[in-house]
Amino acid sequence: MKIIIGIGGVTNGGKTTLTNRLLKTLPNCCVVHQDDFFKKPDQIEVGEDGFRQWDVINAIDMEAMVSTVKGWQENPVKFALSHGVSLSPESTSEEGIHILIVEGFLIYNYKPLIDSYDKCFYISIPYEECKKRRSTRTYTLPDPAGLFDGHVWPMYLRHRKEMENNCNRIEYLDGMTSKDDIYNKVYESCQNGLLNL
Repeated sequence: MKIIIGIGGVTNGGKTTLTNRLLKTLPNCCVVHQDDFFKKPDQIEVGEDGFRQWDVINAIDMEAMVSTVKGWQENPVKFALSHGVSLSPESTSEEGIHILIVEGFLIYNYKPLIDSYDKCFYISIPYEECKKRRSTRTYTLPDPAGLFDGHVWPMYLRHRKEMENNCNRIEYLDGMTSKDDIYNKVYESCQNGLLNL
């Protein structure tokens, strides 16, 4: 049995924190991080707003990401072993439960991926909290002054609306609640989903 869980959300909303916790508790679980598919900085266009367009789908090699997800779908055992994931003894064949988490900020904005998800979650936080969290993060390429208000937040609002039109199966999570509450809600939903398959 193969299950794909989408963990989407606003920048700095808690996607990776949730994903890492689920990886430790869900059986035979692998992850594909959308951030791993960003194109090189010299391939990122500068927009009319004067900023490099990191927060748009064209900044990500989505074809490579879809190919990676398909690789897992074709052979989750091989994928897990090649990514250093320990499998339970009963899952070294195709018979066991295999879970893939696809995590990222635009995972519901690319139609070839949307139908792959068995469960869809989305973490959101308000503008002020998002800006505060973003300002405390250290990025390889630091955010230039004005990036959050001039590009990041406007792109989030645009992509969220697009996402809501693309996918109607999303369970929304309040990123202002505790990490434990968010985890428990998602874990319980996943467990219920496994029981109903």
